[in-house]
Amino acid sequence: MALLALIKRLQDIMRNDAGVGGDEQRLSQIIWILFLKVFDDKEKEWEFTKEDYKPVIPVGYRWRDWATSTSVKDQMTGEELIDFINNKLFKVLAGDAIKNDEGQDVYLFANTSRPALLVKEFMKESSNFMKNGVLLRQVINEFDEINFNDGSDRHAFNDVYETLLKGLQKNNGEFFTPRAITTFVTDKVDPKIGDKVADFACGTGGFLVDALEHMKKQKPTVEQLDVMQKSFYGVEKKQLPYMLCATNMMLHDIEEPDIIHGNSLEQDVRKYTDDEKFDVILMNPPYGGSELEIIQKNFPAELRNSETADLFVIEMMYRLNKNGRCGVVLPDGIMFGSDNSKKAIKKKLVEEFNLHTVIRLPESCFAPYTSITTNLLFFDNNGATTETWFYRFDLPDGQKFSMKKNPIKREDFSAIDEWWNHRAEIRDEKENNSMTETWKARKVPVSEIIDSGYSFDFCGFPNEEKVILSPEETIANFKAERERLNHLMDEKLQAILELLEG
Repeated sequence: MALLALIKRLQDIMRNDAGVGGDEQRLSQIIWILFLKVFDDKEKEWEFTKEDYKPVIPVGYRWRDWATSTSVKDQMTGEELIDFINNKLFKVLAGDAIKNDEGQDVYLFANTSRPALLVKEFMKESSNFMKNGVLLRQVINEFDEINFNDGSDRHAFNDVYETLLKGLQKNNGEFFTPRAITTFVTDKVDPKIGDKVADFACGTGGFLVDALEHMKKQKPTVEQLDVMQKSFYGVEKKQLPYMLCATNMMLHDIEEPDIIHGNSLEQDVRKYTDDEKFDVILMNPPYGGSELEIIQKNFPAELRNSETADLFVIEMMYRLNKNGRCGVVLPDGIMFGSDNSKKAIKKKLVEEFNLHTVIRLPESCFAPYTSITTNLLFFDNNGATTETWFYRFDLPDGQKFSMKKNPIKREDFSAIDEWWNHRAEIRDEKENNSMTETWKARKVPVSEIIDSGYSFDFCGFPNEEKVILSPEETIANFKAERERLNHLMDEKLQAILELLEG
């Protein structure tokens, strides 16, 4: 099935419906229809694999009961279809009452199993925007051609995700992390079967799916596959990516995905128990957000600030098991920030955790949707940092990534893969007029990091073509660069003062 072509056809159909306005509503419409189709395909699978299986969704409201028919003439369409979906399907699957033939309120979906609660939560968060029942029938019929129990259709759906999300990227850049980055980070953190894996701002589940696929390569036994069903945990604040993530996990054989719609920053990090900690944490937290004071109070006073990404770093440290591993994508702001809270966060990171590797990425990895410069940080809970390796990911002269025309690919990390396994310092060639020695890769002892005031600026910026930034991105990058330069000046002034005093 050409799923990318399918999405285009669906969007073309919905553009003719007066009730659907804009890409976000079209995506929302696609998601709830997709979810019910996926869930029914999974239920068909469970009927064959589970003894005495009982349907989760009530008979009459399963996809197979209303969306398909052996005969086209028997399909609901037009006003009949709109009435059924708006006044029966959504109400029943959300767990609400509907009127029976006698006018009495009846609850047809009283099931409280985890899959049933997932369906109820999903449908409560969803809406039918389409007003034309004939067009809605066309959309449903397009979906009915897909068999998500077929490996090729399921695999191709990953491309559909990227297509859908790129359409929203301009306004919702936090939804999507390039697959090459999630896969690289996952490969290096190396989640094992039996590890509990978490992403506290999981978006559509890119990191969780990559961790799952990474474990599958370890050839799990039947018993281990059962363990993996309970190994993944995600939280997502925004509605659309939450819904996509839950569907995505089901498509990848997690029957009861533990995906929470909410904000994990609303919990007091000092109150987490051992049962709420994880062996592996993989994240690309949202950047540039500002959290309310009531959220900030969930963090120790010396660490807290309003920056969303900083607060997620704190949460990661508090929720990482002993011997746990973490891989995270972070903006430059925390790397060079020298205000008290940022310094305190980095002090905690190097004194209580082992920050072993920092990879500086080219700024075009997320272009053209954002050009905020980012870094990959890898740390574990195996004791304090003694040394940190810094590596600068350079592109060939004149090259840059673009998620539209030249997206970053996993093989673009091949040089880093080689270096990762055979680490060595790499000096830059000195320019004739330069008095400063710079490095592409360098091993830095923790004492030097401490002496620098906990700056992580040890390998410079990658060389690549500049791209035009939005005003918001320009401000964010300006602030990060100002922090870096201020720190550098402080270092130089301190050195001068020491010379004068000496």
